[in-house]
Amino acid sequence: MLAAIVPGGDLTSAEPPGLDGARVTAAESIRAEDLSRHISVLSADDFEGRAPASKGEEKTVNYLIEQFKKFGLKPGHPNGTFVQEVPLMGVTGDPSVLLEANGKTLPVNLPADCIATSLRFRPEVTVEKSDVIFVGYGVVAPEYGWDDFKNVDVRGKTIVMMVGDPPIPDPADPSKLDETMFKGKAMTYYGRWTYKYEIAAAKGAAAALIVHETGPAGYPYFVLIASNTRENFDLQSADGNASQVQVQGWLPLAKAREWIAAAGRDYDQLKQSALRRDFQPVPLAAKATFRIKNTLRPVNSRNVVARIDGADPSLRNEYVVITAHWDHLGRNDKLEGDKVFNGALDNATGTAGLLELAEAFARLQPAPKRTLLFLAVTAEEQGLLGAKYYAEHPLYPLKGTLANINMDGLNPWGRTKDIEVIGFGQSTLEDVLQKAADATGRLVTADSGPEKGRFFRSDHFEFAKQGVPGLYLKGGTFVLGKPTGYGQKKIDEYTERDYHKVSDEMKPDWDLSGGADDLKLLFEVSWRVANGDTYPAWKAGSEFKARREAMMKDATIK
Repeated sequence: MLAAIVPGGDLTSAEPPGLDGARVTAAESIRAEDLSRHISVLSADDFEGRAPASKGEEKTVNYLIEQFKKFGLKPGHPNGTFVQEVPLMGVTGDPSVLLEANGKTLPVNLPADCIATSLRFRPEVTVEKSDVIFVGYGVVAPEYGWDDFKNVDVRGKTIVMMVGDPPIPDPADPSKLDETMFKGKAMTYYGRWTYKYEIAAAKGAAAALIVHETGPAGYPYFVLIASNTRENFDLQSADGNASQVQVQGWLPLAKAREWIAAAGRDYDQLKQSALRRDFQPVPLAAKATFRIKNTLRPVNSRNVVARIDGADPSLRNEYVVITAHWDHLGRNDKLEGDKVFNGALDNATGTAGLLELAEAFARLQPAPKRTLLFLAVTAEEQGLLGAKYYAEHPLYPLKGTLANINMDGLNPWGRTKDIEVIGFGQSTLEDVLQKAADATGRLVTADSGPEKGRFFRSDHFEFAKQGVPGLYLKGGTFVLGKPTGYGQKKIDEYTERDYHKVSDEMKPDWDLSGGADDLKLLFEVSWRVANGDTYPAWKAGSEFKARREAMMKDATIK
């Protein structure tokens, strides 16, 4: 049960007597059985995996609107509707790849040996016999004095780079990572695959291949196959995405080793050399050819948005945005047997959580001082596209947007003592969470896998890039009444067996009481922020701090 919470500190305002009880009552409407009901609907086979621009999208959008109306929320778009149109381009690629080393052709079995896609909106993309060059981690980071390119001309070439940040050993203790370089163990944006394709395009490379290693990536190679060998989407652009690298792809570690060895180099030695500031790009005795035939279709997908107006006339034009992505990977008719990627945990659980929070706040009288927006975004699995579109085309000013509270995968394995903050140390929203957790006896823990870069892998990141502080939680691992290690075991099993697979369905052993507890914490955090006397802020050292401060120069609240 959510305990009555006495507000304190400069992040909450005084509340009238009796409101505590009303808040607890509203929060208690968040129930495991209601979560289960929503998840069952959203992850059913007839929702076809909730792919953008599919029958599954129609069913999902209609269900969300129906529920928001049922709870009594208002349309979130200023035009009086519950939807924000998101213009996408669907791209279905048919690739062929030829890898050569020292004049000999290597056998390539797609997609097991290589994934190659193009998001250039052209019917055919071709890269012929391009020279291949190894560029380490593909990072240009002036603040760390780091440049993996050293002004070497890679225009028109295929560059090969490793996943993640350069893991620089601590000079005082080589068993640890240097905390002054790329945040030590924690991944920076330089380690994110999206950055690597962006720098490849900026340098004029024709193709960019990332060597996949499961450890630093945080997921197996199959996830890449499931995500990239179907129709992909990007936001429509005036230049047809001509600014993107022509070919972006992945190599599994074994194939990268084989190719590099055939070219006369040792992968491990190259990897070791890439840990030095004086690393120089290494030309390989290799050629790469890519031919990708693209089937294109412009489509309009939709973000679904509902709102609860703030009760304070002077503050209701300021906003707290609560998000979850409604989409998943759809269906793949090439598969035998089960063809539907139901996405029960990812992210029917988070979408159900969004609905439960909306219903809880709809029950609360009076409403919070500021307006709450409940935003179910599209195309997260395609690169955070729905969130990116909202952040770049906000329905309400981002200067007046205090925070983004994001849900992407709730805990389905029972009640936990702890709750984990992804990207811990980023913003003062963590301080608000800590106060709420202290009042309920919960333990707030730091990101258990900072090297996996999970802060950059969900929708709050698009708000963060625009300067809006975000909070993204994951369920804890200390499951009450279970043996030590049970929670982590379930997480690891899900990642290995179900993540981005057709087996991501509701399981008989699911216990959503833990997810409900976590939502009650997010309810309290959202309430405190919506009634607070100060805006949440990025903490010292956050790469998003300067953007927010520039945005807030003219804000009415400091």
